[in-house]
Amino acid sequence: MFYLPVILLFLIFYFFVLGGLFLFLKIGLISFAFSRLGFSAEAVFLLLFLCLVGSAVNIPVRRIHSEQLFSEELVDFFGWRFRIPAIKYRNTTVLAVNLGGAVIPSLVSVYLILRWLPLFLYFLVATVFLALMVHRVARPIRGLGIATPALFPPLVAALTALLLSLVAPGGLGIAPIIAYVSGTLGTLIGADLMNLNKIAHLGAPVASIGGAGTFDGVFLTGIIAVVLTSL
Repeated sequence: MFYLPVILLFLIFYFFVLGGLFLFLKIGLISFAFSRLGFSAEAVFLLLFLCLVGSAVNIPVRRIHSEQLFSEELVDFFGWRFRIPAIKYRNTTVLAVNLGGAVIPSLVSVYLILRWLPLFLYFLVATVFLALMVHRVARPIRGLGIATPALFPPLVAALTALLLSLVAPGGLGIAPIIAYVSGTLGTLIGADLMNLNKIAHLGAPVASIGGAGTFDGVFLTGIIAVVLTSL
């Protein structure tokens, strides 16, 4: 017969193992995606390390006068639950850029564009289309920021890249590259940059362009889009 302390220990061990597997799965997806973009094993390791470390770094850009925050509550958005910080009597929002979630993915996208410059028109079309689509579904959430359905941007980026690769030089082989560039820059522009005018009305203490970490919207969109076009 198992008693509660024994069961509790098994549950704790189970959740640690599950969390570790989940983390390794995400790291594996990131490594696979970067390798599909043509990066060497050494470059993949460096990018992975920089993104993981950079996910905790938000670079302040400016302070915006905002509305007063309300007390903590849970908000449902397309099945995802967000906990709004319990901060009161604060009338400024710090606009920041996440190093691992926005700066590094953007630099990778610029590098890919320059490396595949003959495909610039395809990059432009895919990025503009995705930015418009993401902007249509992005919703401001008071106390939190701008949120989008988690799988919508990567699915649209992957589908757009596959369709464009049918007529682009290189065929389906360049689909992951178009998917990453459009998924990263399109989400960044459509969800964050095109909604900067709404930040002052959200009452959020910090509005981080690129999200709250490495596996947030912009970064994860590019990774999933590459994986989907590589299946």
